[in-house]
Amino acid sequence: MLKTGSEHLRQLRDGRVVYIGAEKVDDITTHPAFRNAARTVAAIYDMKAADSRFCFQEQDEKYSAYFLRAKTREDLEKRTQLHQAIARMSHGLLGRSPDHVSSFVTGMAMNAPVFGKFEDNLLKYYEHMRREDVYGVYAVIPPQAARNPEFYQKQNLPIPTLRVVREDDDGVVISGMKMLATGAVFANEIWIGNLIPLAPNQLPESITCAIAVNAPGVTLWSRKPFERHAQFEFDSPLTWRFDESDSMVMCDEVKVPWERVFVHMDAVLAREIYIKTPGHCYGNHQSNVRFHAKMRLIVGLASRIAQASGAHEVPAVREVLGRFCALEATLGGMIAGQIQDAEAWPKGYLTFNRRYMYAALNWCTESHSQIIDALRELCGGGIFQMPADISVMHEPKLKAQFEAYWQTPQLGAAERMKLYKLAWDLIGSEFAGRHLQYEKFYAGASFIVRNHNFREAPWDGFHKVVDDLMGSYGIPAH
Repeated sequence: MLKTGSEHLRQLRDGRVVYIGAEKVDDITTHPAFRNAARTVAAIYDMKAADSRFCFQEQDEKYSAYFLRAKTREDLEKRTQLHQAIARMSHGLLGRSPDHVSSFVTGMAMNAPVFGKFEDNLLKYYEHMRREDVYGVYAVIPPQAARNPEFYQKQNLPIPTLRVVREDDDGVVISGMKMLATGAVFANEIWIGNLIPLAPNQLPESITCAIAVNAPGVTLWSRKPFERHAQFEFDSPLTWRFDESDSMVMCDEVKVPWERVFVHMDAVLAREIYIKTPGHCYGNHQSNVRFHAKMRLIVGLASRIAQASGAHEVPAVREVLGRFCALEATLGGMIAGQIQDAEAWPKGYLTFNRRYMYAALNWCTESHSQIIDALRELCGGGIFQMPADISVMHEPKLKAQFEAYWQTPQLGAAERMKLYKLAWDLIGSEFAGRHLQYEKFYAGASFIVRNHNFREAPWDGFHKVVDDLMGSYGIPAH
């Protein structure tokens, strides 16, 4: 089915347990820390439900296009088209929009035999997700402080990392913490898994499963919400709409039925399910597309900032803007290439080019901080020349002074302030600081991203170039 926004908002009023510090949130759809981002997610559902381009049909049932297991280049293009529509709605600022984890699961369902005895469970879960238009997020990393279990064992303390604590006939019981469930407060379900290698003695931690956000024993501990401190949309337009939140997932004796278990007591398989299926590639193609939408915002904003001061006529500034345009086009080309040079893998399916996808992922990880810093330089001190907030327009005398003294030949005072407030929300606010950190570690530490590139590289081909060249000449005769 294709869910509407209002249907999704109703689903979020399900008794889920969310804490902001010691405050328990009764309804995230009305709470000032979450309500606007919840409406943004709802708008995504309305957008894709209203446009036939963003769905596909099988056996008289319509599904969201990000659940499409591609068999042709046209299928890949259809998937990307929906990723682009969602990313442009959110300007690339929702890292875990509904198409992200759904793409992971869809890719896994293309090579389900990797899951061994849990193959049917995975396929049935894929069917469940697309049939119900489920918004899933994931928590696939142990808490940082818990990566040395010996410390807790020596202190006779419980190990914080989420693990299976009991098996029953009807399922397993899990307890502990997982990070970082970005978007979980707005989602239906959480995919619990492992992206970091596990030691052979960590088998209870190797569980991969899916749990409902409102399952008994599940608690979300939210980081500081930025949305609740955004007094006016005018002053914090990105914070106001796109603070997707990040949460630690706390599980206290949570029962997981066997049909929602996908890996159990297998430390190797817990990581291989992402790489030996198209899951990791499908999910991170979406992240490439998302970042490209953010680049479009950055390039447009950089140009508008330069125009606002007349600096766009300065050759040095035009050079900076030209570099921004080149960077945006570079990423766009890498994304297009993933479809152009798609891989016929696994048998019967088509996958985005993995090498190009990982190269783009590395590009995004390395480039974001430098790009934002360059935008910061374009803004200069103009940001700090603005009044504290737009309430200055509510007092007639102040309004008259503001409009008279803050206008420029290029812009009126209010429009100029609006532009700089938008820029600050992207480069300097708490919301912006979170994104600076988030993009740096979006797919793990930089060495992890580069290891993906190392793994996918055609080393035999590279070596052959060198060996063939050296084989074309020999030791010279006397």
